[in-house]
Amino acid sequence: MKTVSLLAIASALLPAVSAHYRWTSLVANGVTTTAYEYVRVNTNDNSPVTDVTSTDLRCNVGGLASGSVTSTDTVTAGSTVGLALDIAIYHQGVVNIYMAKAPSGTNISDWDGSGSVWFKVHEVTAVTDGGTSITWPSIGMTQVTFTLPSDIPDGQYFIRAEDIALHVASTFGGAQFYISCAQVNVQGGGSGTPGPLVAIPGVYTGYEPGILIDIYYPIPANYTQPGPAVWSG
Repeated sequence: MKTVSLLAIASALLPAVSAHYRWTSLVANGVTTTAYEYVRVNTNDNSPVTDVTSTDLRCNVGGLASGSVTSTDTVTAGSTVGLALDIAIYHQGVVNIYMAKAPSGTNISDWDGSGSVWFKVHEVTAVTDGGTSITWPSIGMTQVTFTLPSDIPDGQYFIRAEDIALHVASTFGGAQFYISCAQVNVQGGGSGTPGPLVAIPGVYTGYEPGILIDIYYPIPANYTQPGPAVWSG
């Protein structure tokens, strides 16, 4: 019990002495691009979003207003894409990657991603063994990449990276969301139907067992990844 308490305290204090990590760069065409070239700039000074009902959950604080200064990169369906961070993930937690397609005739730079338009394309979850231990594969990652489904329809999309830090998530509102949205133009795709589609905010209530959770004691016997199922094409 004493060891568990010390771990919890140390993890909670870590942000006070270390800058929070940020998703800053698109990874595409084998290149980690310049910070905020294709990723919408946020204005929250590295702080996480904790209110799952806020529109800030979509592309971070200030992200919905920064499209005009964000470029859009062209990527090919079936290729490897993702987002990179300025420093490695260090909080215990999980990662979700969502995408959303801008409506026909709407430039992604002018779009706010509203409505039930988001679908999950990748996740990095926790590893459990029935209650003896729980591990977090996302810790130490400096980028998270995935393969774009080959039959994703052509068009302009957000790629939204979300790290859900769970080190102080034992009370409501304690989970910390580290978020960014990149802008891409997908070419060479097909006629797939991405889904299930969800709204952000709206996808979470904050009471999900993978968001409102004590990761220290008792050690969770299993872990339920928040959000919809991954669409793989």
